[in-house]
Amino acid sequence: MRRSEAEHVPRAAAAIAQEQSFVVIGSQAVLFLLPYAPEALLVSRELDLYPALHPEKADLIDGAIGALSSFDDTFGYHADGVGPETAVMPADWMARSSLHYVGELTVICPELHDLAVSKCVAGRDKDAEFVEILLHEKLIDPDVMRLRLHALDATRHPVEPLLGWLQRRIVNASSRATP
Repeated sequence: MRRSEAEHVPRAAAAIAQEQSFVVIGSQAVLFLLPYAPEALLVSRELDLYPALHPEKADLIDGAIGALSSFDDTFGYHADGVGPETAVMPADWMARSSLHYVGELTVICPELHDLAVSKCVAGRDKDAEFVEILLHEKLIDPDVMRLRLHALDATRHPVEPLLGWLQRRIVNASSRATP
């Protein structure tokens, strides 16, 4: 996905949901956070978002411009209408979020470390790759990541296994070849 494509999705979502602000929480938030994001981070063809004031409208977005929709068929990318519960981040992540503007629309993105924390919690292969690239490119700091993981609700998300997962990503990132 490219920045212009990432901007297209909230514009289309705004027309469907009749909303003006969206939270973008998935990996493609990097298109708003990093003006020159490494190509390896831009492989996803979906933008995970929900209306900031009315997250329940995410289903409308998903149905109209989600995977396998005519929007997806036409453009080759799509929205993934998600909710606030989709990405697990520290409770205070919104205090560090940033605002980005697409015309009259506001796009709210988590700070890069908070976004990476959500990938640690999800723990899928694609999340490991994403975090390793961020680490290899020195876009996130391992010490900040550890602090953010410790900020999670430990009764719901066991921190020690997450720290172990992060440590494996750190080791793998240090042995990655530079493109």
